[in-house]
Amino acid sequence: MSQPRQSRALVIVNTNFCSSDSDVVCQTRAGAKREAEKLSNILSRLNYKVKLMHNKTAKEIEDLYQQEGCCEHGEYFVSIISSHGKEGIIFGCDSEPVMLTRIFQILSSEKCPVLTKIPKIFFIQACRGKEFDQGVVVECDSGEPEPEREPDCFSDYLSIPPQTAVMFACSPGYVAFLNIFGSMFLQTLLKVLEGEERHLALNCLMTRINWEVAFCCQARGTYEGCKEMPCFVTNLLQEVFPFSA
Repeated sequence: MSQPRQSRALVIVNTNFCSSDSDVVCQTRAGAKREAEKLSNILSRLNYKVKLMHNKTAKEIEDLYQQEGCCEHGEYFVSIISSHGKEGIIFGCDSEPVMLTRIFQILSSEKCPVLTKIPKIFFIQACRGKEFDQGVVVECDSGEPEPEREPDCFSDYLSIPPQTAVMFACSPGYVAFLNIFGSMFLQTLLKVLEGEERHLALNCLMTRINWEVAFCCQARGTYEGCKEMPCFVTNLLQEVFPFSA
């Protein structure tokens, strides 16, 4: 009797950034690499086939999602992105932007039929603006340069393909916090996946992460007391339990 196909997970973490002429233009994201490796390990223990990718350019990030269309998938597809960013955009290690609408388009049923009926789950650790939720940024995931884009943030939600859930580290317009120990958001995700909450339905699990970050986390140092409020959007048609082994 053949074994069921493993669910797949793609983890992309950018920690070092340069422009095309090799000048450093964004801060190094200390702490991001280690937490990405921990998340990859826990996903592997939860029976995911994990691809962990470090310091990928904008073009390479798009190519990684293109490649998922050629893979055999199990019950779920999970992707974690950790990088500098702004609203609707994450940055490659070459400081070039990747629009989230582009990633979602690559995984749409027209472009990627193999994922049409498979729940697609994203966790995105990146800034979505420059505002501070007064509640450290020892380091924040906002980057320069900031390319021009249309000011229609809601289009990012409209572009999410069917059977998809996306969770952001912070609310639109705000920074996402990171320090040498990791980020508020992904450290909380890691805690949840290591505990009994992993057995919850996805919407309940994400709500639990919202509560943990909002009430149990705050910045220290320069921005002492600042807070962070994750948020998520979903168009899943049924309850799913992606981390209940």
